[in-house]
Amino acid sequence: MKMKREDVRNIAIIAHVDHGKTTLVDELLKQSGVFRANQEVADRVMDSNDIERERGITILSKNTAVYYKDTKINIIDTPGHADFGGEVERVLKMVNGVILVVDAYEGAMPQTKFVLRKALELDLSVIVCINKIDRPEGRPVEVIDEILELLMDLDASDAQLDCPFIFASAKSGFAKKNLEDPEVDMSPLFETIIEHIPAPEGDPDADTQVLISTIDYNEYVGRIGVGKVDNGTIRVNQECVMVNHHEPDKMKKVKIGKLYEFDGLNKVEVQEATIGAIVAISGITDIHIGDTLCSVENPQAIPFQKISEPTIAMNFMVNDSPLAGQEGKYITSRHIRERLFRELNTDVSLRVEETDSPDCFKVSGRGELHLSVLIENMRREGFEFAVSKAEVLYHYNERNQKLEPMELAYIDVPEEFTGAVIQKLTSRKGELQGMSPANGGYTRLEFEIPARGLIGYRGEFMTDTKGNGILNTVFDGYAPFKGELSYRKTGSLIAYESGESITYGLFSAQERGTLFIGPGVKVYSGMVIGQNPKAEDIEINVCKTKKLTNTRSSSADEALKLTTPKEMSLEQCLDFIDTDELLEITPTSLRIRKKILDPTMRKRSAMNKKSQM
Repeated sequence: MKMKREDVRNIAIIAHVDHGKTTLVDELLKQSGVFRANQEVADRVMDSNDIERERGITILSKNTAVYYKDTKINIIDTPGHADFGGEVERVLKMVNGVILVVDAYEGAMPQTKFVLRKALELDLSVIVCINKIDRPEGRPVEVIDEILELLMDLDASDAQLDCPFIFASAKSGFAKKNLEDPEVDMSPLFETIIEHIPAPEGDPDADTQVLISTIDYNEYVGRIGVGKVDNGTIRVNQECVMVNHHEPDKMKKVKIGKLYEFDGLNKVEVQEATIGAIVAISGITDIHIGDTLCSVENPQAIPFQKISEPTIAMNFMVNDSPLAGQEGKYITSRHIRERLFRELNTDVSLRVEETDSPDCFKVSGRGELHLSVLIENMRREGFEFAVSKAEVLYHYNERNQKLEPMELAYIDVPEEFTGAVIQKLTSRKGELQGMSPANGGYTRLEFEIPARGLIGYRGEFMTDTKGNGILNTVFDGYAPFKGELSYRKTGSLIAYESGESITYGLFSAQERGTLFIGPGVKVYSGMVIGQNPKAEDIEINVCKTKKLTNTRSSSADEALKLTTPKEMSLEQCLDFIDTDELLEITPTSLRIRKKILDPTMRKRSAMNKKSQM
């Protein structure tokens, strides 16, 4: 018989990127007494990974639990970026309701719509939390209307339209049910969660069923499956059968090693857990997302939506440049292979495939950000390798027509930059779907654009809008191929010989374009050292020294003035490289180079390409 477990609530916090989800979870943890009164707590304590902290984004969903009065509230903090949308879809299977966090100034954004649609499809209860109401330019009353319009657009049911609104400032640590209420603490939000989010339901006497929704990985215990107990009870040392809704043939007997529940930021070992509990299970080596752990007598898989497919791929390969192996700790194909396959333990939206060459692996992901985070992680761990330009993954329909992934791009820019943005995106095969005024003198543009049209565009976009534009994208399915695209209108300045760059050589090189390096940098033949504003590549000798003569003129020895070289971040380098170039990545350097280093071979290859066209 089904019953409700009133002492538990399971919620996920969803929002557009940067609307304050993680800060809100921090406050809920602090005010529910998880930390000691004198304990020092880092900001955004849930973003545990270095890259998450630096970029201020959440990449992996995190589980935590707080107690309010006698109720345990399991909270899942989810990512807001479209590239990590796969994470959001899965964790929603563990919860009965969501808190939708919306910025009181920015209002409903594209990703708000994406995550809200997923929650409504699963028929979850919604609490809308309008955050940052203490921002001077906040407009909470208008944002309420925007959210209600959004709910209507998404065909929300009457019950979902009747959702409660809470006004909060996670940073200042208060929430209130009405704008005119006093600013005290977070208890109005806690009260609303307990009133409006349904308690988890299940049959405690039925056979065990636990659906695994996320995977954690730990060097000591290996894979850890995290999921909700839907029916029955799960115990330590229990014999179970592992089945999967999408793989009917999968039937594997396993034994539960250790069982944990969440308490604050810690996992606490328990002997058993019953319906509604969110548990972590270790001791099962090949546990995957979407697996259901069932009792041996009655193995029934719980339905589970398939994980979204990758749309973009790049090759990761062993670095074979003349400077290879000088800066990295892990440089062989065995190291790179092990590391990439280890990433699959926790990242389900990633694919890694072997290629014809033992030194090269094809890695596919959900977007440029998804792959650049992996590259940055590997770089920090001491890996040295090279990557190719990101390319999209095509599909073919039954008529053998080529289909490509499409994105919806939502762009907010000050009015004077709209012309430049429209021109650039149209040249990248984008189609303008709508244009409307947004708040603060901005204009919102909506484009439908092939995913490959956005590769390498973000850096250009920031330059074109002088850093004032906001660009958000959401995957929009596959559509027929839109035709060829040229990624880059500029050429490269290429080092002609190996050695060390010298001021004299760089001085004559800087007249040809923008340099990426200064003096005293090791270079090699075929390395890209700058950008030529014209479309062709130019080879330059930057290791050239001045010829010594026995006559001196008064001005000849004046110091040569070099312009400051353009330093590029990892993302900018990935944006800049063309299809015939690679990015060499080491723990200390990023070097752009041609795939073919030898100038004669390079020219021959280019001529062969032309003759084939």
